Amino acid sequence: MRKTWLWTLIGIIGLAVVSYALFLWLSPPALPEGFLYGNGRIEATEVTVSAEVGARVAESKLVEGRAVQANDLLVRLDETDLKTRLRQAEANAAAAQRAEAQVARQLDTARHHAQTADADLARYRKLRETGDVSAQMLDRAENQQREARGQVETLAARLAQAAASREAANREAELLRSQAGKAAIRAPSAGTILTKGIEAGEFAVPGRTIAVIADLARIEIKIYVPESEIGKIKLNDPARVRVDAFPQRSFEARVARVDQRAQFTPKDVHMPDERARLVFGVVLAVDNPEGYLKPGMPADAWVRWRPEASWPDKLTVPR
Repeated sequence: MRKTWLWTLIGIIGLAVVSYALFLWLSPPALPEGFLYGNGRIEATEVTVSAEVGARVAESKLVEGRAVQANDLLVRLDETDLKTRLRQAEANAAAAQRAEAQVARQLDTARHHAQTADADLARYRKLRETGDVSAQMLDRAENQQREARGQVETLAARLAQAAASREAANREAELLRSQAGKAAIRAPSAGTILTKGIEAGEFAVPGRTIAVIADLARIEIKIYVPESEIGKIKLNDPARVRVDAFPQRSFEARVARVDQRAQFTPKDVHMPDERARLVFGVVLAVDNPEGYLKPGMPADAWVRWRPEASWPDKLTVPR
């Protein structure tokens, strides 16, 4: 009975020793002195390209993952309707200008007649004082003067209306010229097409997303550092980033920005020290010349805050 109990005790102790040894062997080494760890997601500045005019897509060069340069053609819209409307608007503007010129000539004539009527009325009033004209002749001169002035006022109002019509027609033509110039939708900056928002043959309406472009050569990752450690971080401190898609490769990075205010640890962020509650966001600028890293990828990052520290042969995620 004692021998059985003794062998059982030895077995339990041996199992505990083996389990502890296995735990030590499988556990990742502690984070080397001079380094801080953080994790987050790869981010890039995304630019949404939208249609500014309504028309059907006549040509599309949108291919997700395609690299583009600034001003490269993305989509060309069918200009047929725009050009038709532009020709009509230009014809309306020309007609409005001719109408305005005609009314202006009529107004000039009416003003000349009104000046003549004013002079005649003044002369008749003097002659009436000397009795050289009758009262009826003076009344007739006054009526002619009122009619001439009334004609001037009427034509002046018509001229103002014609001018307003001409300005409206010109604005419409100018708007359509501008819209016709926006039928070719081009890349606002160099980058990679992440999202294709429209297909050839579909109708683009103002505001509809045509594509989402991001410069994958300039990407970032935001990690969070405990409040007790943030004093170690300096701008331009070197860092390395690793993603699951390329587990054997590390991407060079540097500290680009540090938040000025602490916050509570975001729920989706793992911290080696679970006691950490207040953290500071640290943004790392990551070198990505081949464009391997994509927005949204989860990533691990290590920042070397002590310049004399040597990078370990293998970067491990602390638990």
